[in-house]
Amino acid sequence: MDKFKFNQLFSKMLPTLAMLAILPIWEISVNVFDIPSFLLPAPSAIYQAFVEVETSRWSLHIWATLRVALLGFCISLLISLPLAILMVKSRFLAKTLYPVLVIIQSTPVVAIAPLMVVILGAGEAPRLTITCLITFFPLVVSATTGMMSTPEELLELSRSLKASAAKEVWHIRLPYAVPHIFSGMKVAITLAIIGAVVAEFVAAEQGLGYFVQFSTSYFKIPQAFAALVILSTLSLLLFKTVQLTQYVFFRWSLPKDKF
Repeated sequence: MDKFKFNQLFSKMLPTLAMLAILPIWEISVNVFDIPSFLLPAPSAIYQAFVEVETSRWSLHIWATLRVALLGFCISLLISLPLAILMVKSRFLAKTLYPVLVIIQSTPVVAIAPLMVVILGAGEAPRLTITCLITFFPLVVSATTGMMSTPEELLELSRSLKASAAKEVWHIRLPYAVPHIFSGMKVAITLAIIGAVVAEFVAAEQGLGYFVQFSTSYFKIPQAFAALVILSTLSLLLFKTVQLTQYVFFRWSLPKDKF
């Protein structure tokens, strides 16, 4: 292995190595300073708490959170792309809807979550709504920004060839916006987990957010930390899935040094 490849491999492994280096420091610090587990559990205590919970129970909570996060993300994606196209094609809609979207995004989700439960009931509807609200904004803004950034000379060329508005969007604006759309998707997919957890804090009997709340209410802090580790892992895996999707199906949209 030459020096260049070794440096590339080392740079990719650096975040993992940094995390692995933190664990023994964390473990030693908790033991040396005798920090109670209800304040900050050691990694060994978190692992023990993870093992003590049945696999079927973990699977139930993971699937409940993952289902809401993925459904909310997909619904937001299906709504945001057509809306972004409408905002690009209509200056009136852009000026009308954009301030509304900013107001919705500026409203704390935690504050409106109880209202969603009152309005939509205690089922899955309020959890999906909350997840959609928290993931919608980065998707629509990134898609709109990408399509608006299309070079004017390409648009003039399409008009000179008498291309229809639909072809202009499909063949010119959308392909040019793909990098922006995937940037928004990477942000939104991690926010989807946050939205699902916030919703579970308010109205749920399953899910990792519910499990964290249940564990902390009984001062089972190591179990709560174990759920947090799983949530972080899920967010990372979903982020990498979006990244891999772009690499496999839209490799041309990546910078040259990413090939």
